[in-house]
Amino acid sequence: MRGQFTGWPEQAMDVLWQLQGEPTHATRERYRADRERLVRQPMVALLNEVADTDPRYEDFSVWHYRTDSWWWQHQGAVIRLGRKIEIGLRFDLDGLRIQGAWWYPDPGQVDMFRKAVASEGSGRELSAIVEDVRKKGYDISGDVMKRPPRGYPTDHSRANLLRHRSLIAARPLGCDEWLHTPEAVDRVLSAAADLDALLMWLVRHVKRTA
Repeated sequence: MRGQFTGWPEQAMDVLWQLQGEPTHATRERYRADRERLVRQPMVALLNEVADTDPRYEDFSVWHYRTDSWWWQHQGAVIRLGRKIEIGLRFDLDGLRIQGAWWYPDPGQVDMFRKAVASEGSGRELSAIVEDVRKKGYDISGDVMKRPPRGYPTDHSRANLLRHRSLIAARPLGCDEWLHTPEAVDRVLSAAADLDALLMWLVRHVKRTA
């Protein structure tokens, strides 16, 4: 049911501003309740609405603050789609950022990825998907080897993809007025749709190994 999320209040930015640099323990405690109410809880409400729209997005977590000041300054969340395959969101003074990622792979997952990339059918499919995502403004990154792995020719047509031991597509969604309105839900859903083909390819080909 739509309507839980009304946007991040403008005061959320004020709270994050107060937590910049290396805030003392006293400063963190002074803003803890406001940060929970104005920064973290809106992220929870946002992801509940996203999950209500598409049941595939129901397995999500919204991070707490931990001890490092970075976690107080950046509100993170993940939506898990498969083993080590997820959508990540981050809200901070720069606005909202999204990424689709396969990372921190289990043993065996990298080999599965390479075999799928090397296969003509699935490999060509991934290459086209990655190029499409790139054209939509996403940066493609990951843990990338300097050369193709052993057992694969250095002149392979998809050598750049074979070098990946993780694969991430990310872009900022912005820091405009829509962040303070329910429109942010639609912005996230639109970006998730951009990433869907990539993430579903990974779900199909980089199977659970643990």
